[in-house]
Amino acid sequence: MKIDKKLIKELVGCLSEFNITEIEYQDGDKKIKVSKATKALSDKGVTSAVVSPNKSVLSDKNDQKGTRVKSPIIGTAYLAPEPGAKNFIKVGDKIKKGQTVMIVEAMKTMNHVPSSADGVVKKIMVNDGQPVEFGQTLIILE
Repeated sequence: MKIDKKLIKELVGCLSEFNITEIEYQDGDKKIKVSKATKALSDKGVTSAVVSPNKSVLSDKNDQKGTRVKSPIIGTAYLAPEPGAKNFIKVGDKIKKGQTVMIVEAMKTMNHVPSSADGVVKKIMVNDGQPVEFGQTLIILE
């Protein structure tokens, strides 16, 4: 298979032009995915994290007060362990630190997102199946 460098350069240009972190192109059985991200290592072992240049989703300029549980990675947020199953949490639930609040899928890996504190779920900031950025607020606890 010949690599279409011109198409890849064009897709990379789209990342900056549209202020996005990832784009995927498919033509028949040819599929190209371009992502603007870097990897970091945790001091607790080799855990990958992706740093996003898209700061608009990271701003906390809304009126919501409380403890924020943020996404540890870029991916797709799921509120339940599988389609049709009961959600991990709902507004008003009392949760404990370490309890799974949702799953963020990245590269076909399901990453459980634990609560960073004890509290009551005040607001769920994402919808099921929604793409999320690194550091984006997922839920707010009171």
